[in-house]
Amino acid sequence: MKVLVTGADGFVGGWLVRRLLAERHEVHGAMRPVAVPAGGAGPLALPEVPSLALELADSDSVRRAFAEPFDAVVHLAAVASGAEAAADPGYAWEVNAAGTARVVEALAEGKRARRADPMVLVVSTSEVYGRGAATPRRETDPVAPCSPYAASKLGGEIAALEAWRRTGLRVVVARAFAHTGPGQDARFVAPAFARRLRLAKRAASRAVRVGDLTPVREFLHVEDVVDAYARLLERGEPGETYNVASGVGIALAELLSRLGQLVGVEPLPEVDPALVRPAAIPYLVGDAAKLRARTGWAPRHSLDDTLKDLVDAQAD
Repeated sequence: MKVLVTGADGFVGGWLVRRLLAERHEVHGAMRPVAVPAGGAGPLALPEVPSLALELADSDSVRRAFAEPFDAVVHLAAVASGAEAAADPGYAWEVNAAGTARVVEALAEGKRARRADPMVLVVSTSEVYGRGAATPRRETDPVAPCSPYAASKLGGEIAALEAWRRTGLRVVVARAFAHTGPGQDARFVAPAFARRLRLAKRAASRAVRVGDLTPVREFLHVEDVVDAYARLLERGEPGETYNVASGVGIALAELLSRLGQLVGVEPLPEVDPALVRPAAIPYLVGDAAKLRARTGWAPRHSLDDTLKDLVDAQAD
């Protein structure tokens, strides 16, 4: 299968590219022009992965990137940081919502011209559910985003599914719950905690800067997430939305403690107002029964294994 991965140079994109290559797919990577390496080498410096320039805010760039026919497309490229989206909500909407609309329209044009009829996996976020009861979220639950990031990602979902209804483009939406692993940067909570704990250990200190530690999240291993994406490319039902979730929640206070045990620090949390998210969702855990039923997917990494992999990677 010939697969295009947008955002192939990102955290999840890199893991997905490696997974698809291991399955012997022909993989192409699309990313922002400034990130395309000189000489046209693919993401992760893999010569077998050709790179395409893609600027989601530029309609001409999107049309050029999708002019070539593909059997499948995984759309990961996005403003992926909640803090970055909050700093410029308009830009987040331009990339995450309008950018996704441009991508699916370019693919729909190719379908109308009979160049290709790809399976299109649009990767969204569990944050579209917003606040709600402290029970695992299902795809049938109402959506109520409470951040520019979540709202813009929901806009992308709406654009993608509208294209499916209007043109028959084979769109599947994946709502990924929180995930982590080697290579994730410190804009995200688990690697940020691990890094601060390491700094505290080096300084012979227990003090660790934190925000609100009461929210409950789940933390899938990135390998399990890309396994779900690969399965959805093969078996997802067009027009449907699937949670990618473990169903196992953990309070951020407990996450900090477990990471501290791995690093060798008994943390003394110090609340930094700059790290507190006023619109944080108190409980965000998912039910992936629909994904399991359709694809047979189940996470293979425990939370302890996931956190150990993250900490070991930072040590390297």
